[in-house]
Amino acid sequence: MQRGLRLTNRRDFQVLYRWGKSAANSQFVVYYRRNANTERVRLGISASKKLGNAVVRNRLRRRIKEIVRHHVERVKPHHDLIIIVRKPATIQDYGQMEKSILHVLRRAGLLTARG
Repeated sequence: MQRGLRLTNRRDFQVLYRWGKSAANSQFVVYYRRNANTERVRLGISASKKLGNAVVRNRLRRRIKEIVRHHVERVKPHHDLIIIVRKPATIQDYGQMEKSILHVLRRAGLLTARG
């Protein structure tokens, strides 16, 4: 993900948690909200210390950013997303994680048809 397309402000996270909608599966929770001020998707990732040390958390963040980067053209534009990582995601390999993220985005109604 490009730096300008990341959610980093605490205020942005609070707005999404408070007024956003959510969808979940056993590995991830996604909070989302329409944002007409952005042309593309902005992404924030939350990985708690309960998941493991900094190495584990950063590896998960990097994988999630890469998965979203590969599928960003399928995600509906003008949305802000926060992906919260749950403990079962720490034992998934890249392919399983990709399927799980696409599943939770599909549950949220954020994926468009393949094109």
